[in-house]
Amino acid sequence: MLAVLINVIAVIAGSATGTFFGNRIGEKYTRSVMVCLGICTAVIGVQGAVATSNILIVIVCAVLGTVIGTLLRIDDRLDSLAGKVQDKLSGTKFGRGKFAEGFTTTTILFCVGTMTVLGSIEAGINRNYSILITKSIMDLISSIAYSAVFGIGVMASAVSVLVIQGAIVLLAGVASPVLTTEVITEMSAVGGVLFIGLAINMIGLRQEKIKVGDMLPAIFLPIIWFPLSKLIEGLF
Repeated sequence: MLAVLINVIAVIAGSATGTFFGNRIGEKYTRSVMVCLGICTAVIGVQGAVATSNILIVIVCAVLGTVIGTLLRIDDRLDSLAGKVQDKLSGTKFGRGKFAEGFTTTTILFCVGTMTVLGSIEAGINRNYSILITKSIMDLISSIAYSAVFGIGVMASAVSVLVIQGAIVLLAGVASPVLTTEVITEMSAVGGVLFIGLAINMIGLRQEKIKVGDMLPAIFLPIIWFPLSKLIEGLF
């Protein structure tokens, strides 16, 4: 768990720094930075999405995952929870920013991808922390930039890092046979679709915000895609 704690501390330190300086940056500049970060997020999303070996997996998992998330009203629940936290912080120097958007954006950014899964498995099974430590440095830099725009919501994503990466590390022995290279690749590809959705929201290309939170279940569907597809192939 040492590498996970380092990653959590990196996110907290970076977001604290970004929030501190973000309070001193004018709205004109934060808007420009948000557009720039949106473009960067889109690039990350495209890189992840094009890595798929079968675009059908991405499409089916994204659609089914979005349906599940919409039924569960994940995005609305996240917004409601974030709104309560934002109300608690109102009147303080941490009350600025878009808490919900910052939390959702950086939770996906920090917890979805090959480095997260492979790094956590390596840490859990082989006590090899190099991947997660490298990721921590990247997350430190990213959290500074994103928190300058979104505020304290980015710091809250440290909880997601602790829970998700910590769970994979602790369950690495059990999860590693399931989280094969092909599964991780497709999870990252589906995550790329979510990144593109986040980018569209950040740049403001749609008048109505894309409910990316409702798409979160899609990330985990590749785990069941491969055994299910093999079962179906066996029947025919």
